[in-house]
Amino acid sequence: MYNFSKLLLNENMKIYLRTRTWIMTGLLLALVVFMTVPVYFMSKDSAMSMWTLVKYESAVGYLLIAMFTAVVAAGSVAEEFTSGTIKLLLIRPWMRWKILLSKYISVVLFALLQVVLLYAFTIAFNFLFFDHTNVTAEEIHGFFVGDGQYEGSAAVYNMKYYAMRFIALLVTSMIAFMLSTVFRSGGLAIGLSIFLVFSSISIGPIIGLIDYKWVDYLFFVHLDLVPYLTGNVGDRTLGFAISVLAVYYALFAALTWFVFEKRDVGA
Repeated sequence: MYNFSKLLLNENMKIYLRTRTWIMTGLLLALVVFMTVPVYFMSKDSAMSMWTLVKYESAVGYLLIAMFTAVVAAGSVAEEFTSGTIKLLLIRPWMRWKILLSKYISVVLFALLQVVLLYAFTIAFNFLFFDHTNVTAEEIHGFFVGDGQYEGSAAVYNMKYYAMRFIALLVTSMIAFMLSTVFRSGGLAIGLSIFLVFSSISIGPIIGLIDYKWVDYLFFVHLDLVPYLTGNVGDRTLGFAISVLAVYYALFAALTWFVFEKRDVGA
């Protein structure tokens, strides 16, 4: 366990010692500032609830987090091969699966940190400018509830929103990590991963409109779990959607492990 902790610490250091990591974090926090301040000056005369802006910023922020996590995950293994440092890593007395696991855990921890920062900063920063009364979700001009109904406070909805988004983030991060392992080129893995993040946003809703039963078993359809908060999902259930994602997650993880175990490092 001690050796694995050192391995995990080493992988985290690789992430946080890079300038791009802090640039991405800065961009995430700057997003909140650049959205909140102009809205504050444009709506000084209205009693706007902070939860309305928190929802908008969370939606855009999560898109950035998904993209940033894809960049980190896609480069985690592929960049080791590109730079040749993978040989130095594998000659150490660590089993390959432990090396792979430490890399993926570090990616998940990065994603979790970004989510926590976004959650805390959107609430704290908007708390300074807008009315922070914990209103019900229905009172926020219908933005929180969409076409369905959500009975509860905006604060509780916001927490559930983040939980639903994080489940999808775990799946997309695993896909990016798989691409990082399959492809030796870090640039190719990063490019494909970012393309996947953006395409999943547009392809999923379109595929979901196809009236065939087999569509329910495609993971693209279930990457957006937020509609389950309002019941606006037809006959599908949250349990079924998470189960489908879990199966794909396991398949992607198994393929990642298999490829990394069998890869000829000397090639």
